[in-house]
Amino acid sequence: MGFIPSTSQAAGPATPGVSAPPPEAAPDGTTAAESGTFRSPGENTIRTGLPSGAEKGGSAQASADASNLELLIRGEVRTAHSISFLVNLYQGAPVPHEVTIAWGDGTTHTATVTGGEILYDVRHTYPRPGDYTITVTATDGVNHVQAVNQLQFSTGGSFFVPHAPTRLLDTRAGVGATKAKVGAYTPIRLKIAGNAKVPAGVAAVVLNVTVTNTTAAGHVSVYPSGRKRPESSNLNYGTGQTLPNQVIVPVGTDGYVELYNGGWNAVDLIADVTGYFDRTAADGYTSLNPVRFVDTREGLGAARGQVAGQGTFGVQITGRSGIPAGATAVALNVTVTNPKQEGHLTVFPSGQAAPSTSSLNFTAGQTVANSVIVPVGADGKINVRNGAWAGTDVIVDVVGYYGAGSKAAFTSTTPGIPEGPWRLRDSRRLPPGSWFCLAGGYYPMNLDSMNRGDLPIEAYVLNLTVAATTGAGHLAVAPDPYSMDAYHNGRPIPPPRPTTSALNWTAGKDVSNLVQAKPGPHEIVDLWNQSTREVHYIIDWFGEYDAY
Repeated sequence: MGFIPSTSQAAGPATPGVSAPPPEAAPDGTTAAESGTFRSPGENTIRTGLPSGAEKGGSAQASADASNLELLIRGEVRTAHSISFLVNLYQGAPVPHEVTIAWGDGTTHTATVTGGEILYDVRHTYPRPGDYTITVTATDGVNHVQAVNQLQFSTGGSFFVPHAPTRLLDTRAGVGATKAKVGAYTPIRLKIAGNAKVPAGVAAVVLNVTVTNTTAAGHVSVYPSGRKRPESSNLNYGTGQTLPNQVIVPVGTDGYVELYNGGWNAVDLIADVTGYFDRTAADGYTSLNPVRFVDTREGLGAARGQVAGQGTFGVQITGRSGIPAGATAVALNVTVTNPKQEGHLTVFPSGQAAPSTSSLNFTAGQTVANSVIVPVGADGKINVRNGAWAGTDVIVDVVGYYGAGSKAAFTSTTPGIPEGPWRLRDSRRLPPGSWFCLAGGYYPMNLDSMNRGDLPIEAYVLNLTVAATTGAGHLAVAPDPYSMDAYHNGRPIPPPRPTTSALNWTAGKDVSNLVQAKPGPHEIVDLWNQSTREVHYIIDWFGEYDAY
């Protein structure tokens, strides 16, 4: 897979399906959208009598009560685009019924089912995410009765909407929350829907979250409001650090997310929105094998030499590495190295003024990376600004892009696994000697069990943390060309070592970064430890992009 970093500063759409009302509550009290299951009970069934001549040549009008037929229907989210569907012909006469399912996108499915039985596991894939009205019609030609029920269904996936980088939260200034540090082991709520023109009903949000003014070590977790706080984390911090990390997180049904300070002492938190996911949006995602677009140390994609303090340079995005004209946003991993003094970097669309937000923060001599999702300017470019007063080298790796021609939709709801975020791997919990993070080696991580086989996975959205570091190094993430059978039945020749990076670390520092990881053809992702010492990996799952 490929991973990406994010955006913040500590210094000062195609036609959707039929519109549907909110889904009914599930028996456990959660909403259907949260549980991934949608139901319409049998009492919603409308029965009508058919003219007896309409079937089998009869001539008498049958009463609508000639049958007690009810249709109990249930749909379950399978992928970002697809549904698994069940129809129970409850109390229907034990004769064949012609069943038609109109999916709400102009297509239908037909089957013959005996009354009193269940039509199981009918699957349908929608061409785009949306809210759909599904109509089920069952016709009993013997008793001349027709029954109809409808289900309001929302796909699990959403498309992307770029958003000009905008500050939603700054506890130092009282923006989005009380002007005060966030207490130890305390969450705060941040309004997303209806804030800064982010619409109601938004499914997930892209934030650059920064922690600053730290006086002890800790971590920050971001998760949907109204849900139990997960074990996962988004960034880890130490005393005196200012650290950002990009977050892609589902939004609670109340339109809020929560940010939890998992540290011994209070901290300040900052959050900048750079985009969101919505079922009515137009832009899907296309992942790339991570490719380096800029390295100022070599003069790749920009002038050779450090970017001067307060200096800005442009980067051509479209027309390179298969990124088409019309791409609306790009997913990057941006790295700063060899900075002369502390500062911040801001990545923003070409043709616009630099915003007051930032994409990553750094100190003198530090090498640090962060994931960034940024809108692309009308000329197909983005700008990178060095907000420090002295020079620094900048590296930009591209991992994917968004646009109307891309079909993959983001989802955090996948059958058989918990709804994101949740902890996928933690090598610290393995027995001694069984680490998969060997010095200078790579670890092929099998994610095939998460793919139910309906649609290919375009990319996984993960938060990757490196811990227990005893020296400097960096981690690369890339798709693996082999299957796990190939590894089990004889070690293949190692894939080419990636030339890009996902995160960088120094001794004694736990470092996190968001990664949008492109898998290989067999759902294998390689984690490359590009250092001379072993490290530990903690991997948290936040969602995935399902292709159509």
